[in-house]
Amino acid sequence: MNTADEPTPSASDGAEGADRREAGDASADGGEGSPETGREAIVRAARRAFTLKPYAEVTMRGIAAAAGVSPSLIVKRFGSKEALFNTVVDFRPAADVLFAAPLPGLGRHLVLTMVDLRDRLRGDPLLRVVFSLGIEDERTLLRARFREQVTDRLAGVLTGPDARLRAELVAGQLLGLGATLSLHRPDGATAHTSAERLADLYAPGIQHLVDGS
Repeated sequence: MNTADEPTPSASDGAEGADRREAGDASADGGEGSPETGREAIVRAARRAFTLKPYAEVTMRGIAAAAGVSPSLIVKRFGSKEALFNTVVDFRPAADVLFAAPLPGLGRHLVLTMVDLRDRLRGDPLLRVVFSLGIEDERTLLRARFREQVTDRLAGVLTGPDARLRAELVAGQLLGLGATLSLHRPDGATAHTSAERLADLYAPGIQHLVDGS
């Protein structure tokens, strides 16, 4: 991909300005000198860009500016915009961790893991799918991948009646938790409540759906 042909993003662009605020200072996040944290900054910026804009309007330069890195670093790490997009729409790494617990304790595990992932990734691992609702372009792939890699996967391991319905409702509960934690940060009660306490209050409802009782 010839990133030199792409327009330089405006500093006043709202979505990419939000990207820059979320990704933070490149030097604080490791920048180009840190493969892991630099990659995370790129992926975070790309998630926002691809969920808030049509695919054709997203540029490598814009993502680079939001992540605080150079466009050449993105090309080096991912190869192309298409490859970066495919990384963004992959929910399997999050699903692997979220569903890594026996069914009898899955509800509590889901809540604790969601909180942990949000802290480690500095962003919600699932919530980006919500921003793709109602969009009829490449971002529809986001919803298809979410159903396949999260909802369908969970439905396949649940036992008892209405497994698909219960899986969809569990997914909705997780998205609701993520939205609540995002909505009320940094000064809300949820932001000042321990993960264990959140699990005490929130996990029983999820576990009821898991059990199907």
